[in-house]
Amino acid sequence: MNYITSIKTAIFVFPLIAFLFTIPFILHQYHKYGSINKLRVLIIYSFILYLITIYFLVILPLPSKDEVIRLKTPKYSLIPFSFIKDIIQDSPLIISSPKTYIETFNTPSFYIAIFNIFMTIPFGIYLRYYFKFSFKKTVLFSFLLSLFFEITQLTGLYFIYPRPYRLFDIDDLILNTSGGILGFFLAKITSLFLPTRDEIDEQSIIAGKNVSGLRRVTSFFLDSLLYLIIALTLNIFIKFKYLPSIVYLIYFIIIPCTWNNQTLGSAFLNIKLSYKKHPIISQITRAIFYYIYYIALPYTFIYIKPTILGLSILSISYYINLIIILKSRTIYYDKLFKVTYESTIDNKNDSPSAN
Repeated sequence: MNYITSIKTAIFVFPLIAFLFTIPFILHQYHKYGSINKLRVLIIYSFILYLITIYFLVILPLPSKDEVIRLKTPKYSLIPFSFIKDIIQDSPLIISSPKTYIETFNTPSFYIAIFNIFMTIPFGIYLRYYFKFSFKKTVLFSFLLSLFFEITQLTGLYFIYPRPYRLFDIDDLILNTSGGILGFFLAKITSLFLPTRDEIDEQSIIAGKNVSGLRRVTSFFLDSLLYLIIALTLNIFIKFKYLPSIVYLIYFIIIPCTWNNQTLGSAFLNIKLSYKKHPIISQITRAIFYYIYYIALPYTFIYIKPTILGLSILSISYYINLIIILKSRTIYYDKLFKVTYESTIDNKNDSPSAN
């Protein structure tokens, strides 16, 4: 029953962890591949859910501090392979009698040992299949994962409790590490029905040659965030009324005009702007339009003369823009300035430094 509670808790907590992980994940995928592969998303997020689940299986249920204070149980067991002795003592196992095997499977000492092996089998599979770990690295990381769990227990959940409420057991290190090793060998089965990591990467690079709507939206928000961080940071040291405008001029006009039509954010996401005519003039006028549309106009409505109608129209306009871009369609101001978005992921991966 405790296992079910731990799994339910993990499922409940997972959306929050996934939400915190999503933005860094998107930025990393666009930076490295130029696209987000659906299978990769499934693999990574299932791995996160798996790690959360086994962690909760280790620490839950949480007792009260008073219950822990009253505990008189041992804090650790440092005798290796004592689980074999426990199985022999607790079960009616007779090697020459197959009838005793089933009864042995139902003894706590046996299924706890098996559970400790099964718990890390997926870990070994993930390490070999997706992360492409060698056998030695898989053994090492499986051991380190188990050691992390055992230290968590030995320290009473990082000293939150006055003493351990679960046993630090060297047998768990052995069994968990064995599970990771078993998972390493079972990982080969995944190649029968799933593409390899290299194939996933190749598909991602191919898809990244086109700039998707989500990638454009990500670039817009990343540039906005970087601009705000730079402007606010400089404002701490330099008190000047027109500082935000000067930072905007440098970030959105001077840098793109002198650096391959890319801002810091778009360069990180492997995107460049391409203008049909007069690139520098188009870049300047487009940046001025952005300033009026996304900064000056909202400021006018919100601070100078706020009206419900004006704010509503402005909000609806921005939402419509977002929907249009997410559907990878050309928005009206891109048509106006005759701008297209090009992916530089090819240049990045074909460069000598990338090989």
